Amino acid sequence: MTAKSKLLCLIGPTAVGKTETSIKLAKAFNGEIISGDSMQVYKQMDIGTAKIKPEEMKGIPHHLIDIKHPTDSFSAAEFQQLVRGQIDEITKRGKLPIIVGGTGLYIQAVLFDYRFSVAPTNDQFRKDLEIRAEKEGNLYLHDQLMKLDPESAAKIHPNNVRRVIRALEIYHCTGKTMSEWQETQALEPLYDAAVIGLTMEREKLYDRINKRVDMMIQEGLLTEVEQLFQQGIRNCQSIQAIGYKELYEYFEGVVSLSEAVENLKQNSRRYAKRQLTWFRNKMDVKWFDMSKATEPHEREKKITEIFSYIEGKLKIKSNT
Repeated sequence: MTAKSKLLCLIGPTAVGKTETSIKLAKAFNGEIISGDSMQVYKQMDIGTAKIKPEEMKGIPHHLIDIKHPTDSFSAAEFQQLVRGQIDEITKRGKLPIIVGGTGLYIQAVLFDYRFSVAPTNDQFRKDLEIRAEKEGNLYLHDQLMKLDPESAAKIHPNNVRRVIRALEIYHCTGKTMSEWQETQALEPLYDAAVIGLTMEREKLYDRINKRVDMMIQEGLLTEVEQLFQQGIRNCQSIQAIGYKELYEYFEGVVSLSEAVENLKQNSRRYAKRQLTWFRNKMDVKWFDMSKATEPHEREKKITEIFSYIEGKLKIKSNT
């Protein structure tokens, strides 16, 4: 039997400190980083997706960043295919692949033998739903999904019409909810993986999120979003990302700038809560509480704990 490739995953809610930690892990374990964020694949969307800056990479190769135009779609199935290719290539170079990000289903789809293409499709049903969305609005379809599959509806934003339709299509074709369909997938791990999760006391995390949003505004998020808006980019998967949809409402004259920024903070906090709930319910994660790790001494202690866990779990030594 062929030995499984080693894989390290670093997950956690937005603003918990994954970027800085990931660089330390990559340096210590001779790794290369694969972005596990479903929105960092998009070009021209740097500030709002908290994309790592070139100077922050410290020479560590990063993959699956800036590979899509904002008008392109991107799915968990495509992510799965691309990441598995990257894992193979990184492993062949004698490096440790490290997935870093917060998009739970995407990362789970890589770790386990999810077969997305197996889920049946119905082109006519999908087209009919697209027409209904045009006539009745996005909320109408989302309400239908909420009645059939509350679990999936809670995870899918009403404006992400493509995913709402896909969930309804699976139910129409199989009689199973998307959640039930996914649970029938073989959850055989494909890799010798260590999954590290960073968490933080809620109030401290929410404060960090609020400050991060303020920093994004200072760094030019408004200009970044306005450029996309002026290019006529509308009704795309990318623009449903938190940080973009809220400011689009400002540019469309629906809300004031202060309201848009407050909505962005609130949606970011809610997303962080959903991320943590999803990871805790769906994945086997070794959690590390970073609440005290804002202090350099405490942070180094926590990093040492993480290193020790990885060495034991993956049977590899750090070079620190």
